[in-house]
Amino acid sequence: MKKLILSLDGGGARAAATTEFLSLIEQQLQRSGKTLRDEVDFFAGTSAGGTIALALACTDKSLDEINYLHGEVNAARLFRHNSRWPFMGGVLRPKYQRQGKLEVLTQIFSEARLGDVADEKEALVVSYDVKARTPLVIKSTESDHRSLLCTQVVDATSAAPTFFPTAAVNINTTQRWLIDGGVVANNPALCAIAEARRRYQTSIDQMRLLSIGTGHRTAAINGKASQRWGAIQWALKGQIMSVLSDERIVAYQAQTITRPGSYIRVDSELATQPGLPNPPQQAMDCVTRDNIARIRDMGKFWFDQYGEAVVQLILNQYQGPSLGRIDARSGRPMVLSDDETGAG
Repeated sequence: MKKLILSLDGGGARAAATTEFLSLIEQQLQRSGKTLRDEVDFFAGTSAGGTIALALACTDKSLDEINYLHGEVNAARLFRHNSRWPFMGGVLRPKYQRQGKLEVLTQIFSEARLGDVADEKEALVVSYDVKARTPLVIKSTESDHRSLLCTQVVDATSAAPTFFPTAAVNINTTQRWLIDGGVVANNPALCAIAEARRRYQTSIDQMRLLSIGTGHRTAAINGKASQRWGAIQWALKGQIMSVLSDERIVAYQAQTITRPGSYIRVDSELATQPGLPNPPQQAMDCVTRDNIARIRDMGKFWFDQYGEAVVQLILNQYQGPSLGRIDARSGRPMVLSDDETGAG
């Protein structure tokens, strides 16, 4: 049977759309006596997507539990302001404390380790080593990584510059200084494809890829004003992390190299469109009750548009075309042809 890869983008609080969508998918799978955890062969995630991927791969928490843990209460704990610098957070110091994030991650993972992934299944997350100046894919296929606590691993992949402190992780007696993998691969799909090919010794044609985003930002950056910006203006006005973590080029590459009908990209613009009259705020750290509800509504919107096709893809029964992100004009997923050239 073709191997199934689940790839989850980063996106901060907007990852609640991912858990909402997957919990609805799980309900459909259970009607056939299946679970997402059992059907997926390779779990991959970056930043908040890494939290979800490892919670599925390395713990026994249900998707309902994982979805609940991505709700309003934990989001507020996760994004706990750095009280020493309440007005300059993100400029002179990280905007948020690390402690709140660690509390949430410990609640999710307890003592789970990367090596707790089930037999014949694998998992990875993406990070970046600032001292070595190199991307680091932390993966269960690497013996030196298997003993790492999932809390450590997710702390590293979600250490977004300006938002959270750099994470110090000891790997094989070497201290690594790691930040959010979103700076190099917010969409980890290609990392997952490459590692799955190596691990399972199979071709891309023998893979199915379910790739889930967290909503694409549409707010324009003032191009003329940006000509005069330095580091502070790019941090405050240009939202530089969102620019660095744009996921669409990887979505395009993934749709191009996968076999037609074996790839579904679940995502939409963070904009009003048919089926989504009240989209979430574009900031990844907006954790108000209203915005968390809007994020969850986006996940439900995705289920309405992709649910049937995704369930069939997971069960290896899908006979349709590859699908890309939702077209905001129609509110429907883009059907990807063999010569599709747009970023998915």
